Amino acid sequence: MFSRAGRIISPYRLLLPLCFGVFIAADDMTVVVTLLPDMMADLRVGVSELDRASWSITGFLIGFTAAMPLMGRISDRTGYRLAFLAALGVFTLGSALVAMSPQIPGWLFGGPPEFNWLVGMRVFQAIGGGALIPISIAAVNELVDGRHRAIAYGLIGASAEAGGVFGPLWGGGITTWLSWEWAFWLNIPVTVVAALWIMRNPPGSRNRKVKVDIPAGIVFAAALALLTVGLVRIGEPDALMTISLAVTAALVVLLVVMNTRSADALFPRPLFHLVSFNFANITHFLVGAVLIVGMVTVPLMAATVFGKTPIEGGLQLLRMTIAIAAAAVIGGIITQRIGPRLPVLLGLVITSLGFLLMSGWAVDVAEPAITAHLLLTGLGLGLLVSPIAETALFRVGDGQRGAASALITVSRMVGMTAGLAAMTALGTVQFQQLVADVPAFSLDPVVQRQIIESAQNAAMDVFTRFYQYAAVLAALALVPAYLMTRRVRAVPTASEEEA
Repeated sequence: MFSRAGRIISPYRLLLPLCFGVFIAADDMTVVVTLLPDMMADLRVGVSELDRASWSITGFLIGFTAAMPLMGRISDRTGYRLAFLAALGVFTLGSALVAMSPQIPGWLFGGPPEFNWLVGMRVFQAIGGGALIPISIAAVNELVDGRHRAIAYGLIGASAEAGGVFGPLWGGGITTWLSWEWAFWLNIPVTVVAALWIMRNPPGSRNRKVKVDIPAGIVFAAALALLTVGLVRIGEPDALMTISLAVTAALVVLLVVMNTRSADALFPRPLFHLVSFNFANITHFLVGAVLIVGMVTVPLMAATVFGKTPIEGGLQLLRMTIAIAAAAVIGGIITQRIGPRLPVLLGLVITSLGFLLMSGWAVDVAEPAITAHLLLTGLGLGLLVSPIAETALFRVGDGQRGAASALITVSRMVGMTAGLAAMTALGTVQFQQLVADVPAFSLDPVVQRQIIESAQNAAMDVFTRFYQYAAVLAALALVPAYLMTRRVRAVPTASEEEA
């Protein structure tokens, strides 16, 4: 029995430290969902300032995404192991700075705790965390043979989703027994373990001819940040929104020019000649926008509509995210055996159906409907992980896998960032419209109860609208998903690979 298990694990043994690092980074992306109420209280952010508080998540997504192209090229140049260690170092330092962020204003100029310092430190922490995913995806091609590659992608995807599963639960436990800062202090011994573990791996291929275009990376990060600022204002258009989106457009044009003229572009031009790679990025962008709807609204709905504790909210989200993690491996097995088309199309159909069922929820929704619908949605999302990665990297050359892995991951993260920004803006406006005629408070218990019920119904209406949007986006993704798989065959068998 144990020897059989060893044979199953053996092809993926060198991936384990990479999967562990991805798990840690993904955990810190979602842990703040349940830490946020305590953070807001400590840093003097009111309940009415949720749009401001959401920057603790949005800022992390920006930093997480902005680092990926640069670190992908660094990985191509230095080898995956050194790049992985550098990313871990940034993530570890960032974790300590987030934990210390309430004290930093006092140390520097004697000021009170300020939420903006926490957001800034979260962005720095995310730069290291975001780099771990594309580095790990790129490393698959060196550490695993072609026959096991699709499942390896699924394992990395499952590690990311498992981290997302664990994050809200970890945060809920921390806030129950310790202060929220400990969620970040405890990252330090864990990242030390990851660093020692990865040192047992080979260093990976190095290509000293690869140049890292830092100016282009800075322009990309600025464009991403300004795009997010503009999208956040989309519910209430103003001059800030217009300026942010206009400057974003200008920076994108500048980035294209820089990329065209660079001798060794941050985004290698041959990648964009691959039809499957381009459509994989479009598909992943839409999937990211769909995914963030579930990741944010499910625990938020549990807290606001159903009145559940942070741990209970995390457990509700767990039903979806654990299905994503399990289905990511299943999707890898299917992709390995028959190719990526069936699992990616089936996954999108199931995802759309799951969100459509969730859009029919009401305040009195109960089990087993909640669990069944969340599991179904998670199953669909998980099936997408491996076929998208396999398709995107199918014809990518050895010296460009880090950049390609970064770009395909960036597509999903930009989709998540854009989705979160639009959701924050539109959700706030829609909720205010729905409760515009509802009084804020009444001394009459009967009227007060009606006010609470009206607010709950309004919140549920906003959440279910987002589930409708997610269902539509998943259905739209069927088009690029079909086109991306037209020229991609199944993973080679053992005899084909030997030949």
